[in-house]
Amino acid sequence: MDQVKDKSIYGPETKNRLKRIEGQVRGVLKMMEEDKDCKDVITQLSAARSAMDRAIGYIVAKNLEGCIRDAHEEGESAEELINEAVQMIVKSR
Repeated sequence: MDQVKDKSIYGPETKNRLKRIEGQVRGVLKMMEEDKDCKDVITQLSAARSAMDRAIGYIVAKNLEGCIRDAHEEGESAEELINEAVQMIVKSR
């Protein structure tokens, strides 16, 4: 999964996802500074965590897509790459 080094997989969509997450986290910090209700803070933290999980899945999927394409072009099996991607997703949980 060395494809991660290829910066083209981190396109504008990926960066925008992370910028939205950053905004959510900043919003949570502001809520905490304003002593907002605990339930509201937790709801926003949960939303940020969910967005982060989706970002991880998106990055792994895009990387895997490129790796499988490369393996196919080289006549190699992608099974090991798929297993590695699954392990990365499992580790992130």
